[in-house]
Amino acid sequence: METLTAWAPLLRHLIELAAMLAFALSGVLEGARKRLDPVGVCVVAFLAAFGGGTLRDLLLDQRPFFWIRHSEYVWGILGLSICALLFLRQRHFEPTERAIQMPDAIGLGLFTAVGVDTAQALGMPNLIAVLMGVITGVFGGVLRDIVCNEIPKAFNDHRPYAVCAFAGGWLYLGLRLTQADETTALVACVLLTAGLRGLAVWRDWTLPGWRH
Repeated sequence: METLTAWAPLLRHLIELAAMLAFALSGVLEGARKRLDPVGVCVVAFLAAFGGGTLRDLLLDQRPFFWIRHSEYVWGILGLSICALLFLRQRHFEPTERAIQMPDAIGLGLFTAVGVDTAQALGMPNLIAVLMGVITGVFGGVLRDIVCNEIPKAFNDHRPYAVCAFAGGWLYLGLRLTQADETTALVACVLLTAGLRGLAVWRDWTLPGWRH
């Protein structure tokens, strides 16, 4: 148990990095699908990677923002964006909306875990901690879609999205309340959130919509 607890800060750091890479990749694919120029694609990637965490830090009054504290994140996202663009151009790969769904689901799970863990460590009430997880997981994708002139998929495709993050956040808190270690709670939150979103896309689960 002590060994797992000791690994928790490193795991959290790795999850945050993986989340940014996943969302940045979704931003690159969306920007390429919209035929943006290289600067536009990089901007969309940055918004997707940093948007949710920045809003979380703003609401929790955390200064400087997480990506300013870790400038290596900025270099990593810039490098990923350039490499992904070169790969897409050389391979003549045509990004589709479906191709964006995989990194988006993974990023949702990873960022939700980081968000709820950050708020919980600051002593926020349980509901606020879960909402910080949802905000961290959802709003990078929302900004990505808005800049690309789309109604955010989190709001209009009727497949569970924020609901998946909400469920994952409560699982994290439930495990922590039962004295589970932080590492186990983080991994469980990622798996449940990303798994539910992946299943929703695969099985085409939808939330109730408006009657015509």
